[in-house]
Amino acid sequence: QVQLVESGGGLVQPGGSLRLSCAASGFTSSSYTMSWYRQAPGKEREWVASIFSLSQGGSTNYADSVKGRFTISRNNAKNTVNLEMNSLKAEDTAVYYCKASRQRGSINNNYWGQGTQVTVSS
Repeated sequence: QVQLVESGGGLVQPGGSLRLSCAASGFTSSSYTMSWYRQAPGKEREWVASIFSLSQGGSTNYADSVKGRFTISRNNAKNTVNLEMNSLKAEDTAVYYCKASRQRGSINNNYWGQGTQVTVSS
């Protein structure tokens, strides 16, 4: 059974750090592009960062709003993807979701986790 489970969210003060983790099961995450998205109250879900599959070179991309502050990485041995978040701002407050995606020919596979809440507040 394919599953993504996020963890590591919580309450942090502005300027602080958090490390989110996404544990994959039922598939090999290194074969997928793994991404983090977030959704703030009253707003649409937005893309935060991606790390491409190993076969695609494993490079990373970031939204401009988090570039230089967030780092996405893989731990292939644990089948996890992490999001290190530094210099957090109030506007980073959102539910953060992990997504796995892969396209093979005409077949698209997309899996989502249930989300983890991140609140940045003093």
